[in-house]
Amino acid sequence: MTTRQPHDKLGGRVPSGREPQTLYQTDFYAWTQQQAAHLRDEEFNEVDWQNLIEEIEDMGNSQRQALTSHLVGLLLHLLKYAYQKQRRSKSWLNSINNHRTEIEIILDDSHSLATELEARLLYAYPKARRNASKETGLPLSTFPAQCPWPVEQVLNFDWLP
Repeated sequence: MTTRQPHDKLGGRVPSGREPQTLYQTDFYAWTQQQAAHLRDEEFNEVDWQNLIEEIEDMGNSQRQALTSHLVGLLLHLLKYAYQKQRRSKSWLNSINNHRTEIEIILDDSHSLATELEARLLYAYPKARRNASKETGLPLSTFPAQCPWPVEQVLNFDWLP
């Protein structure tokens, strides 16, 4: 992940030595516009390739992280829905629907992330399980150690446990 130089509360750069400041470090938005102009004008020798490559990688990682985050939230609410039948609410159903919608949007924008769904589900489930235990007050052992549902079922708008 790209590490830009630290900024104070007003967005000004915090000096960290005598290194020269770059536009990338001092005004990220201006840097993005400058890089786009260099690419558009085919001024390839002017492009800040190192930082541009890192930022593009970060954009992809952000999409994967968003997918994982929504899977955690979705699984959390599915677990609560399945194991606290007496507390089911419209709010939980709305959360389930919202997370499914956000995942759908991410996958529509980044089709290749669909190949990572199974792995992301396996990664997200233990976090959702831990969160479900904390939120419900139920022992962790209440919830299955492995995700009890296949990814297709988890993402199906017409399915509930």
